[in-house]
Amino acid sequence: MRSSSYFRTPKIAAAVVVLAVGSLASAALTAAGPANAAQAAPPPTTTANAATVAATPFMGWSSWSMQSSSYPGLNPNGNYSYLTEANVLKQTDALAAKLKAYGYDHVDIDAGWWRDNNWTPEYDQNARQTPDPVRFPHGMQSIADHIHSQGLKAGIYLPVGLEKEAYGGGTVPIANAPGCTTADIVYPDLRTTNGWDSSYKLNFANACAQKYVDSQAQMLAGWGYDFLKIDGVGPGSGKSGDNYDNTADVAAWNQAIAATGRPIHLELSWSLDRGNAANWKQYSNGWRVDTDVECYCNTLVTWDNSVKARWNDAPVWSDVAGPGGWNDLDSLDVGNGTMDGLTNAERQSYMTLWAIEKSPLFTGDDLTQLDSYGLSLLTNREVIGIDQNTSPVARPVSTMRDQQVWATKNADGSYTVALFNMAAAPESVSAYWAALGFQGNASVHDLWNHQNLGSFTNQITEALPAHGSRLFTITPAGSTKPVKTTSYEAESTNNTLTGGASLTACTACSGGSRVGNLYGSAKLQVNNVTVKKDGIYTITVSYVDGSTDRTATISSNTGSGTSIAFPSTGDWNTVHSISFQLGLKAGSNSITFDSAGWYSPDIDKIDVPVSS
Repeated sequence: MRSSSYFRTPKIAAAVVVLAVGSLASAALTAAGPANAAQAAPPPTTTANAATVAATPFMGWSSWSMQSSSYPGLNPNGNYSYLTEANVLKQTDALAAKLKAYGYDHVDIDAGWWRDNNWTPEYDQNARQTPDPVRFPHGMQSIADHIHSQGLKAGIYLPVGLEKEAYGGGTVPIANAPGCTTADIVYPDLRTTNGWDSSYKLNFANACAQKYVDSQAQMLAGWGYDFLKIDGVGPGSGKSGDNYDNTADVAAWNQAIAATGRPIHLELSWSLDRGNAANWKQYSNGWRVDTDVECYCNTLVTWDNSVKARWNDAPVWSDVAGPGGWNDLDSLDVGNGTMDGLTNAERQSYMTLWAIEKSPLFTGDDLTQLDSYGLSLLTNREVIGIDQNTSPVARPVSTMRDQQVWATKNADGSYTVALFNMAAAPESVSAYWAALGFQGNASVHDLWNHQNLGSFTNQITEALPAHGSRLFTITPAGSTKPVKTTSYEAESTNNTLTGGASLTACTACSGGSRVGNLYGSAKLQVNNVTVKKDGIYTITVSYVDGSTDRTATISSNTGSGTSIAFPSTGDWNTVHSISFQLGLKAGSNSITFDSAGWYSPDIDKIDVPVSS
């Protein structure tokens, strides 16, 4: 399940608790019991980033996209009613038949497996979710057994915290924890947590809280599950503040999973806080970087309502992902044509971004109804290989209005380069070798079409349809040379600062300072930029931007100019770079960064090639 979707239904207020209420009371505890327990157990000494779990981004199928859609026929018995044993088994068999050979090996059951079609929950005698007998008449272990019989991995879902309906007046006993009840595992004031405030926050100052998480993990491991998504996690999920800080929950789950002895992938959702990335990476194997990709409409997704925002939101996480833990862009719904709600060009761009960002490739499509084009996208081994290899996550290297170039350098010296046209009309997009750091000839291989396109000098330009893309491997020839550049520090006394522009200390910046406060009428003019001849130069700017949506209008004294969108660097202590083309004349030039009334990033320096 996901984001705000979980408690959209108004029927949740009428939920009935189905559980056996225990009678053990906290007063029966000994001095060593939970009332006098030590503070939260120490975090585990090992992290979730074991080589056996999430060595590469996971691939597979998830139920939520079809559960959440109002596409005709998907949910005939009410909201989210698609989730049934029969449908999961049908998709499992289709995954095994059509996609398993290409690396898709997860079947992930999302929200609602313990709730009926009125969203009324069921729990066992120890406040743990138990499968709805109508949705899953043979139980969750039977489902996992069938998934395993097909050579696949079984995934399941839980919200973070103790669900309110499971509290049972505080008297429900915790499994394998004599003397512990639900009253002991939460705060006395019953403060709420998660993205929907649907759970009571667990109080890990009491050892019973860890025991509760342990009991949940033991249950899931006993059923045979290999993957767990914990949803509504904060900081994130649209919430902030102490009540919504679930770092301790994630650490507790890490510890509980380790104690089961079963290697279970732990995935976190949704819109996780980037400032807490170190904790997500320590304790989990993946984290949703955005809200739901589904549109909650009569298709699975739409370009404008849900998909295109990922191009803005992915770069901030580019430095975080790696073996053991990956940035999760959410479901990849590119296989069903009309049901997906996208053009063919949009479907290709969708999968191209997921691949170069090394997001998990899990589709929410109806695998029994894949069309030929969708199947060709999902089974392109070269594109899947980009997602699954060990090269760094790609970042934008050029954002000229709606024309974007993203790239990363591979271990063999080649580059993976994606061209995107984000405009609603056809446009040409160019990738310049200088933005990659070299000049001369390079061979170009088209990954989507499995074609060697030949040798290109200094750039490649492609005409792309609206929302279209291309994906290439660029391999420099042996005769290529590094681009020789001259650096110009933003804080140089030769430059001109106007408006509120000012110097700020920056330990990560090349000169120890940067120019910031570029807002409103503020400008930075870099002076005495000298080149030997007239021409168009690929200039690289190093900058810092811990926020989002910052832009600048950049111009030279020749009258040449451009508008650039700056992808976030993640925080105010990280420097990234982006390139743009600008006309310069022989001799001395000035280059101006104008905030043009909006915020611009802080500027560290620019690097200007010695030749055009």
